[in-house]
Amino acid sequence: MLDTALVTYFRAPHSFTGEDVVEFSCHGSPVLLRRVIACALDQDARVAKPGEFTLRALTNGRLNLSQAEAIRDLIDAQTEAGARQAARQMQGELSAFLQPMKDRLLSIIVLLESALEFVEDDLPAVAIVRVQTDLTALEREVGALAATFRSGRLVRDGIKVALAGRPNVGKSSLFNRLLSSDRAIVTDIPGTTRDSLSEFVNIHGVPVYLTDTAGLRTSGDVVEQLGVERTRQAMADAELVIVVLDGSAPLTAEDESVLADAAAGATPFIIAMNKSDVPGFNCSLDNARGSLAVSALTGDGLDQLRQSVIDAIGFRDTDAAGLLITTARHFDLLQRTAASLGQSRGLLDQRASEELTLVGLHNALRFLGEITGETTSDEILGQIFATFCIGK
Repeated sequence: MLDTALVTYFRAPHSFTGEDVVEFSCHGSPVLLRRVIACALDQDARVAKPGEFTLRALTNGRLNLSQAEAIRDLIDAQTEAGARQAARQMQGELSAFLQPMKDRLLSIIVLLESALEFVEDDLPAVAIVRVQTDLTALEREVGALAATFRSGRLVRDGIKVALAGRPNVGKSSLFNRLLSSDRAIVTDIPGTTRDSLSEFVNIHGVPVYLTDTAGLRTSGDVVEQLGVERTRQAMADAELVIVVLDGSAPLTAEDESVLADAAAGATPFIIAMNKSDVPGFNCSLDNARGSLAVSALTGDGLDQLRQSVIDAIGFRDTDAAGLLITTARHFDLLQRTAASLGQSRGLLDQRASEELTLVGLHNALRFLGEITGETTSDEILGQIFATFCIGK
């Protein structure tokens, strides 16, 4: 005997996939589960392909493609905000949002197709104005939905943030304080951090991959030189840099060099003047560059620093924003939809023939259908479900 387990039989169509399914709920020992799977394979069963169960549910009409993708996003969610957005899409909110758009677009297509087939004269001016108005409204709505991808991508994928500065300004202490754990080694010896160290932290619902870096300075130490090179690489790879300065001491040439490097790069940056708890602290960096007073020791100013990170990346509160587009595939298709609608509207403004106008409208309808899976090719489906974990 391998285990005492619960065996559940789901009769079609009352299962996740819509098929007859038998589910074994065993005890959670990895060794035990491997033995159970091995016995099943010995009886000519096979291991499921990545996303196979979800793909079967899609094929059998139990959910649409955007809901299937939301399952993957829910599994991969790293914050509550990310999980909430995935849950909304799992419930079909995106497809429900798009359906009225598709219905309105289809009614326009039917009107133009009818004029093409059955009306010898051109459409009356009143009908043309109505179609123009509808297309303008549709293009605006699709564009507004696509614009939520900026925040949606951050909720789903997060952002890379690097701490940079000369040695001994308190980068590692600030790193530990933001993580609420002693992850990085902290000493009074300059140059303690020799390598980059990255950890995940949740800032207002955004997964932030925070990187503590080696202090930037000229050194004859080969190991420290390698650390400085990795710091520069981390600054280049980051989507936001927090330049940490020691506010209890005058700016040094090394500080100015770090600021110059940050200003010369394409990556946005925030200046954090650390050690506000030290007597003689001065946060008087010129207003043109701006700065935030923080204390890695006491935690003062960290809430403002977190908010500055959110503001710098242009993130909107997910609860207030409502439904967000979180995947690049949906964003691309919405952009294509808006472009096709704009193209058809332009042709209608020029009084072009219905045949030419309809091309963009049919493309727009197809792009919206690809989001929810009505018009998605098998090749694209294969690429999407290859990103799922095995057994889902």
